[in-house]
Amino acid sequence: MNSKLVFINIVRWMLLLFIQVFLLRNLGFYNLATPFVYVLFLLLLPFRTPNLLLYLIAFVTGITLDAFYDTIGVHVAASVTLIYVRILFISVSVNRDGFDEPEPTLGNMGFKWFSLYALLCIFAHHLVLYLLEAFKLTELSYTLMRCLFSGLLTMLTVLLIEFVFYNRKLR
Repeated sequence: MNSKLVFINIVRWMLLLFIQVFLLRNLGFYNLATPFVYVLFLLLLPFRTPNLLLYLIAFVTGITLDAFYDTIGVHVAASVTLIYVRILFISVSVNRDGFDEPEPTLGNMGFKWFSLYALLCIFAHHLVLYLLEAFKLTELSYTLMRCLFSGLLTMLTVLLIEFVFYNRKLR
């Protein structure tokens, strides 16, 4: 990984966490949908990043959010779950060694692949996040509804950010 890519990812991490903590923390639609844009940072980490480093980055990102949200390990577990699903999906769908592109963006991978990738990772993240947050099965339908609506809102936000900031690669 070159130094330019490391610098871009550090800036992306700080910017997305700042937006999440200071702008989107208290934004909620009827306590059913909350966008979590920080997952975009975890989704866009380069392909050639070692798995141990991915888990470490997810842990640090989650613990940082847990510190600001006053939760105990909820975001850590959700972020690590997202990275686990990311590793599984990329290992099944992409040959990382023979791949020329540095990171899995919408412009590099195409809409169909990126949207499926983001959808699986975001819903795994939200399922763990909201199940651990509620931590009771008596409100399972409400928790699953929150997971669905927040996942859709996060997916829409992630795709919107990707469409705004990334150009489609000429094939």
